[in-house]
Amino acid sequence: MVGLGIAGMAAAIGLRQAGWTPVVVERAAARRRGGYFVGLMPDGRRAAEELGVARHLHVRNPPDEAQAWELDRQGGRAPGLGFLDQPGRPAAVLRGDIEEALWRTLAEGRHPPDVRFATTCTAIDDDGDRAEVLLDHAGHRYRETFDLVVGADGLRSGVRRAVFGDGHLTRWGAMICAFELPDQVPAFHPQDSVVSARPGRAAWVFAFADRPPTALLTWRTRDAGRPADRQAGVARVRDAFAGMDDAVVRHVLTGLEQAPEHLLDSVHQVRMPRWSSGRVVLVGDAAWCLTLYSGHGASTALRGGAALGRALREHPEDLGAALTVWEAGLRPAVRSHQRVARLKQQLFVPSGPVAAAARRGILRLGAASRARRSQSAA
Repeated sequence: MVGLGIAGMAAAIGLRQAGWTPVVVERAAARRRGGYFVGLMPDGRRAAEELGVARHLHVRNPPDEAQAWELDRQGGRAPGLGFLDQPGRPAAVLRGDIEEALWRTLAEGRHPPDVRFATTCTAIDDDGDRAEVLLDHAGHRYRETFDLVVGADGLRSGVRRAVFGDGHLTRWGAMICAFELPDQVPAFHPQDSVVSARPGRAAWVFAFADRPPTALLTWRTRDAGRPADRQAGVARVRDAFAGMDDAVVRHVLTGLEQAPEHLLDSVHQVRMPRWSSGRVVLVGDAAWCLTLYSGHGASTALRGGAALGRALREHPEDLGAALTVWEAGLRPAVRSHQRVARLKQQLFVPSGPVAAAARRGILRLGAASRARRSQSAA
């Protein structure tokens, strides 16, 4: 197992449920914590139950009376629709909440997991019977053989590049920056969600029930390269939002300066004709990155790990058949989420004035419908 994120730990638990003994290698020196907002969808919650993770998962949905607000160009507020207003009542969590629940589940049992931090996979030789992997720990290289290599090492997967080559990233001409805020935007209730969106750029604040909110800054650009360091990254974000001077953007940019860590990256999807080759399989963003716009990345990562374990249980003597069944069951949902993500991008960050006007109309209708439902329930 290469990667100790959501997809990697979910797959490790799925494999263990199928009777396998997973070994996890992670390039980071320690497990990451905290992170950005995640809305866990119904299929993700079902997968969490199947993996035995749900009992450890801390859900942070704001109370029903919490409001979502949209800011206009003058800084005025109007009722809007937040991410959690989607059908299915997503569960609001931090990325770290899911990873903590997965870690606790993985650590259960008589035998603790074999997790090797500060270790990278540098080469894979699959001869059909076993996969020989070249591993590097702090400059010490050694070889080890495995029955299956699971690449869960993210959007820029080294396993994918080593086995499947390059050319699988689709470019979206956009950037995202996500991080935890120290506190709520002034003059808003602590559990309100707030959005300020203009053509080509948008600032989102996602609220929780029991902790400060998180922020997502996103903008469209032809220059979607990753900055070299933190200072350059913060400067890049500030340049992108220059002239967009409202309460949300000011507060979020100040929060970015104070944040101990943040995610800043270009937006891509991964499109591949097949997610496995011989004794190597890709899961999560390494295989099908949906983008943060889709809202289904974490849910599909959990679903992928649970489904992989189930397929291996059903085909214990035929790895090829198990991987074929696993992919056939998962790919239709992945294709659907990837297609819809293009439309959702317009809701997150409209491409131009026409898209921005259409977005406002959709959100107003949705907010009015939400208000009517709330009045009926009262």
